[in-house]
Order: sequence, then structure tokens, then C-alpha cells
Amino acid sequence: MKQKGDPVNNRKSAGWLWFLTGIGFSILWPSAAVATKYGLQVAQPFVLCITRFFIAGLLMLFIAHGILRKRLPQKHEWKQLAIYGLLNISLYLGIYVLAMQHISAGLGSLAIATNPVLISLMATVIFGHRLRLVTITSLILCMCGVLLAAWPLFKHSFATPGGISLLMLSMIIYSAGVIYFSKQNWGNLHILTINGWQTLLGGLFLLPFAIATYDKTKNVWGSNLLWPVLWLAIPVSIIGVQLWLYLLRDNAVKASFWLFLCPVFGFIIASVMMQEPIGVFTVAGMLMTLAGLYLVQKYKSE
Repeated sequence: MKQKGDPVNNRKSAGWLWFLTGIGFSILWPSAAVATKYGLQVAQPFVLCITRFFIAGLLMLFIAHGILRKRLPQKHEWKQLAIYGLLNISLYLGIYVLAMQHISAGLGSLAIATNPVLISLMATVIFGHRLRLVTITSLILCMCGVLLAAWPLFKHSFATPGGISLLMLSMIIYSAGVIYFSKQNWGNLHILTINGWQTLLGGLFLLPFAIATYDKTKNVWGSNLLWPVLWLAIPVSIIGVQLWLYLLRDNAVKASFWLFLCPVFGFIIASVMMQEPIGVFTVAGMLMTLAGLYLVQKYKSE
């Protein structure tokens, strides 16, 4: 008979926690694309962005400083937070939401999953490491997979070449933000403090563009806008990020494999919620992208 503190039971509990955390992340992360598409039906892109960022940022900062009593950033940390917020929030998500006006939600989820390959490629180029064949092969597979999945969507107006270009630009900027974050010394600054301030600062950087382009006739304030914004702010920006950080801290290589499920859940959610088509090209493109991700992650694990 096993005792309460038995290490076997503890390992099983930790395993189940890790599994449920991964499943939760794989569902929440790609759901952002569908929520964004719903939000864009009743709001301009920058209005949707800034409302989401302010709610998420202020809520995280209230928890970090008001409840947990974590310290405020100091001196050079403000500069780091500003640069990270500019890359990870203003540019990445600002361009991403513009792209989502011209592509399907499923395709948006598929592109997000290519980030590990882009990060590997950019890190190789920036830090002068030798460019390995597996990295090039993975990138080609992922990019071809995205284009293959998008091919039948063009004639149904679910995607445009301009939308695809903006989407891939946003992925490149996101990858640059990840590399910047990983190379900075954040000291003992709490992760909610970092996430909260970079989200709020990123929203502030976008505010002038939102004011300059604001058209009240294109924004319908009400529950149709409130629910997408709240979903993007809380389950995605706060809960999804915290789940991802838990997975990364446990095992970064194993955590990356959960990205394989993101496009799968993304296409399923988009099909159920927005009746987006799933055909042979979609499945083939998704499998090609997953193959590229598997190659680069297998190389990392070895």
C-alpha cells in the first residue's frame, strides 16, 4: 500500500499536471485567432488591440503589485520592458491583427506554430552559428505548409497574398522579440511584472495610431466586442502565457512539442466556430508544417 508522500504517486500527479497544462495551452493559444476574427467584425484592428492590452496589462499589474506586492522595475529594466513591449506587443500583435483581416483564423493558428523554426533560424544568423541543413529544411517545410494550407483559401476569400505577407512579417518580429527577451538580464523581476508592463507599454505605443485612424462608425461597443476582448485579455494573454511559462520551466524542449497541437486545435476551433473549410490542402499543409517543427525539435532534443 502506497503512502501519501510516495514518490511514484508524486511523479504521476506531476505528469498529469504537465499533460493537462499542455492541453490547456494548446487549446487557448490558437483560440486567439478565432477571437480576433470575431472582434474584427465589430471593431477596428487597433481598437481591438489596445482594449485587450490595457485590460490584460492593468489586471496583471494589479495582481503583481497590488496583491503579490512585487517590486516595480528599476532604471535599465524600463528600457528593456519598452523594447520588449515594442517588439512583442506593438509590432508583432499590431501587424498580426492587421493580417487577420485578410486571412482565415485556422491559417493564423498554423503560422503561429512556425515560430520555433523561425527562432532557430534567426538565432543562428544573429549569433553567427553555423546554419545547419535541418534548420533550412524545417523552415522550407513550414513555409510550404502554410502556403499549401492557404492555397484553396484564396479563391474563397479566406486569405490574400497581402495578408499572408503581413502574417509572416509578424511571426519574424515575434521571433526577434523572443530572442531579445532571452538575452536580457531580468534579475528577480517577477514574470507577471514583466508581462504586465510590456503589455501595457506596447498598448501605449499603439495608442497614437489608434487615435489617428479611429472611425466611430466602424466600432460597435457592446457585448459583441466585449467577449472577444475579454477572451483575448484573460484566457489568452494571462492564463495562456502562464501555462506556457510553466511548461518552459519544467522542460523547454518538451514544452515546444505542444506547439504541434496548436494548429490542429486551431483549425478545429475555426471550423466549428466560424465554419472555415478543412480540406485535403489544409490537412496536407498542416502535416507539412508539423513535419518541419518535428525536425527542428528532434534536432534540439538530441
